[in-house]
Amino acid sequence: MHTDLPDKTYIQLVHSKQRYNWDCGISCVLMVLSKQFRQTLVTELLTICKEEGFNKSTWTIDLCYLLKRYNVTHELYTVTEGVDPGYHSNTFYNQIIAKDEERIKNRFKDAKRNGIIVHNKSVTITSVLKHLTQGPAIMLINAKLLVCDSCKTNKLASEFRQCLPWPTSYQGHYIILCGYNLKRRKIYYRNPSLCNRVCVISVDLLEKAWRSYGTDEDLILIYGFV
Repeated sequence: MHTDLPDKTYIQLVHSKQRYNWDCGISCVLMVLSKQFRQTLVTELLTICKEEGFNKSTWTIDLCYLLKRYNVTHELYTVTEGVDPGYHSNTFYNQIIAKDEERIKNRFKDAKRNGIIVHNKSVTITSVLKHLTQGPAIMLINAKLLVCDSCKTNKLASEFRQCLPWPTSYQGHYIILCGYNLKRRKIYYRNPSLCNRVCVISVDLLEKAWRSYGTDEDLILIYGFV
């Protein structure tokens, strides 16, 4: 890990707890919006979701379009533009992929025309840490592998289970990274399925949850925040 990074950094965010079992990504978006836009999205959530076309099924590219709607500068990194063909046999995805696949392909295809920057490549964990000195990052992880040193609980805590009911080896979930401590090799994040708190995870465990099959290593870097 590069030593030219500051020893630690932390970004203060206004926590947003998800209300349903499908809006964890939207809750992460809420945490980077201005107060005015945050109130608008909360008040008109279901209407806006329908206008955006994803209704109650959000993929990372949908979050990018939502960020663009509110003029949040960002870039998406992913190893899959569109939908991985293997997801057709994945228990987590097979209930939603039929209705979502065409929309996802089109949203990727139209991304550049809509001013959304997509990089089809993997990102190093060091690059993630470097970005956290400039702004937060929304990350798709496998919730089955998510832990929190601070909460002294794991991803199967009772309130977390209510938001993630699928009995599979993979459970997609969005969190937002908000800092790190290099000496402790820890990363700070906010989990929208939990109440207002800052969670802590080791760099290695976070990377494992992020690179788990099913996430496409999706990462949205937010700019102009700090």
